Amino acid sequence: QVQLVESGGGSVQAGGSLRLSCAASQYTSSRYSMGWFRQAPGKEREGVAIISRDGGTSYADSVKGRFTISKDNAKNTLFLQMNSLKPEDTAMYYCAADRGFFGGWDADKYDYWGQGTQVTVSS
Repeated sequence: QVQLVESGGGSVQAGGSLRLSCAASQYTSSRYSMGWFRQAPGKEREGVAIISRDGGTSYADSVKGRFTISKDNAKNTLFLQMNSLKPEDTAMYYCAADRGFFGGWDADKYDYWGQGTQVTVSS
């Protein structure tokens, strides 16, 4: 059973930065593709950034150039560096893991999820 625990959320002003972390069970980051998703109140969950088993990355258009996804396989930790934050980035952010090589943008394909960490950006 894979366990994922997010941390690093908080409240910041527009233009600020946050770094989210997702601590995973042993070997998860090297054996699974992983991703960050977010869900704002009243909206559907959406993909933010995804990373393949071998480290290839992809980003939603809304965060390109501002967010960076990365992972440390030795520490089994996934990261999301978020810069130039905007009020529309406010959401609960979730870490997810998929058994496939590259999970893609469909949240339903991911096998494991964390509990989420709240990010609030004020204008």
